[in-house]
Amino acid sequence: METWLLAGLLGLGLAAATGLKTFLPLLMLSAAARFELFGIELSGAFAWLKSDAALIALTVAAIAEFLADKIPVVDHALSAFGTVARPAAGALAAAAAFSGLDPAMAAVLGLIVGAPTALAFNTAQAGTRLTSTATTGGLANPAVSFAEDVLAFLTAALALAAPLLIPILLALMLFAAWSLFRRLVRRSRAA
Repeated sequence: METWLLAGLLGLGLAAATGLKTFLPLLMLSAAARFELFGIELSGAFAWLKSDAALIALTVAAIAEFLADKIPVVDHALSAFGTVARPAAGALAAAAAFSGLDPAMAAVLGLIVGAPTALAFNTAQAGTRLTSTATTGGLANPAVSFAEDVLAFLTAALALAAPLLIPILLALMLFAAWSLFRRLVRRSRAA
């Protein structure tokens, strides 16, 4: 039971991070498995994620996403791409967390845990980005993007190092998002 719980929380945390940045959490998972950090082991159908080729490809993709997301207009195209790519990446990350299971079962659990979590975080990220664009003409988008980079990194790092803390982090993030939403609604009604 404990193994399922830790794998589920690892998958949940990585999926939440992929909802913000597609490739960074997968890169961190790949590096953790490749360099045997935090007890992360990827086996069976997911062993390819710890290969040199995967590590290089994910590094290039993460850097490209990081840079492209700081460019106005390109960031919106990247967000549209993310609507499909981030749930897929979340499903992959969550399935990899269950790599010790039968590959079909791992894939199903990845879809159940990862895809909806990543989609929810991607939706929240898109809403934040639209609000930033509407209120600042897109001038604040690079700063918002950098904040998302940091949040995705910290979420993935916590998922890898201490998955039992993921529910607390996600609850804090949900509370912060709800508070921000309520504040924006109040401002729009006052205006």
